[in-house]
Amino acid sequence: MEVKMNSIVKMTYELKDTDGNLLESSNEPVAYLHGGYDNIFPKVEEAMHGKKVGEEIVVSLEPADGFGIYDENLVQIEPTTAFPETDLKKGMQFEGEDDSGEVIIYTVTDIADGKVIVDGNHPWAGQRLIFSAVVKEIRSANEQEIEHKHAHGAGGQDH
Repeated sequence: MEVKMNSIVKMTYELKDTDGNLLESSNEPVAYLHGGYDNIFPKVEEAMHGKKVGEEIVVSLEPADGFGIYDENLVQIEPTTAFPETDLKKGMQFEGEDDSGEVIIYTVTDIADGKVIVDGNHPWAGQRLIFSAVVKEIRSANEQEIEHKHAHGAGGQDH
């Protein structure tokens, strides 16, 4: 069987920066529904199409193909009083909304003089990345997975 529309693909992967530093990897296979369901980066999905178990892909992701172009407008300075009374620390994350009401995760990047700098960009936004993966298993998606637009079970999502 090969990767095609409405296949559940299980794969192991590595995500590296252009210096070869490992950013993320999977020890256990992860699953996604193949076929334009936005379950994986489109450029990676395109490279996976037609692959068979055991085959590998290596894809270079420009910022726009990965975690997006770094947006300076997502960096904000807020007073410490705008945050819950807690031990505020660098690296903490908070949910916020943009002007359209979409939820954005903001990360505290600095705290000084009663001010907190938060950044709504993904930590890897603006970076060129290298995504490599090995196909471990391929099966046909069931009707419920297609209806829900994602893989179920081990390596996928549970309901």
